Amino acid sequence: MMSSEKTLAEYLGAAQQAALRAAAVLEDWRRRFSVREKGRFDLVTEADVAAQKTIYDYLHDRFPDHGFLGEEDKSGHNRPAPDAPPTWIVDPLDGTTNYVHGFPLYCVSIGLQVDGELVAGVVFDPLRQEMFKAAKSMGAWLGNERLATSQTDRLEQALLATGFPADMQGREDLLHWWHTFSLRAHGLRRTGSTALNLAYLAAGRLDGYWAFDNHVWDVAAAVVLVREAGGVMTNADGSPYDPYTPDAVASNGPLQPALLACFQEP
Repeated sequence: MMSSEKTLAEYLGAAQQAALRAAAVLEDWRRRFSVREKGRFDLVTEADVAAQKTIYDYLHDRFPDHGFLGEEDKSGHNRPAPDAPPTWIVDPLDGTTNYVHGFPLYCVSIGLQVDGELVAGVVFDPLRQEMFKAAKSMGAWLGNERLATSQTDRLEQALLATGFPADMQGREDLLHWWHTFSLRAHGLRRTGSTALNLAYLAAGRLDGYWAFDNHVWDVAAAVVLVREAGGVMTNADGSPYDPYTPDAVASNGPLQPALLACFQEP
């Protein structure tokens, strides 16, 4: 049974508290990067795991009957069954490479799936202290400011973002789309954080986004942000969006036909 608005508000508040706690863990670990006993990538793995455990412990204490699907889980990343309890889908550190290098674009992402539908999510940027939050039929917000997507419907006026896999060996085909949109859009950005890309789309800072290497924990929270802000997400073929597939095309709404048309070209 779908959660009531009151219950969703409670879930959303818990997700925000969990994100704040995880962000504090990440920032504590980041201070240790001057330590030389281990390389930075060893430390960032430990930071990732510690942040996810903090989220799990907090949410499990609040909602012991809920499921949990995290990027750092070693038990598999399967789609929850249709009769699964409400399930938290978590990326404790989206933008890992940025975090390692001290590049200020990374975040904590926490989404909630109920009855097969993503219904609540938060994306928290610890450096800018920006908490993006949304729940079904309750709008998308940045702090106390309600978010709405932009209105441009022309590629030549659009600022787009994309993401690439960490290892591009054998995926050079993805550069084709960078070339395609670089000739048609007003500008392109590759920030290194899928969740922030989509949060920025919800906030009107970006007009569109595409990628072919997403995981559900990258997008679970931000899907709710985009939809509640008035945006649209589909798969690259225009079909209804499935967050458990790697491809995604998102936009403010008016731009979606122009974006999808590019992916249908021979």
